[in-house]
Amino acid sequence: MKARDSVTLESLRAIKSALLLARTEKGGGKELSEADGVVLVQKLVKQRKDSAAIYKEQGREDLAGPELAQVAVLERFLPQQLTEEEIEDIVGKAIAELGASSMKDMGRVMGAVSQQLAGKADGKTIAMIVKSQLS
Repeated sequence: MKARDSVTLESLRAIKSALLLARTEKGGGKELSEADGVVLVQKLVKQRKDSAAIYKEQGREDLAGPELAQVAVLERFLPQQLTEEEIEDIVGKAIAELGASSMKDMGRVMGAVSQQLAGKADGKTIAMIVKSQLS
């Protein structure tokens, strides 16, 4: 507040609001785990990215800019994201462990990999890599 950085302030307020809402939804005063917090921040990042994409599609760069600035602030509170090569290695190991051989096994592979990479990789990226390795 003292730095008069409105983007950071709005981002932090959004995190605080989401955490308070989640805490009250799950029942009176129950503490959230760190994993729950990461999921909430990821959700906020996804919302901001989707909004920015819609604004850009409509030619509203003046509205897309602040959304992307908030994404940058929110991403500071997330774990370091894995590279595609690292995700490919993990997916390859999961496919070998599960004995997956076709697209019919995609659900099992996605479940195992998503649980292992929670907060460290985007679901779309994981799905794309699993599809490419199973086909």
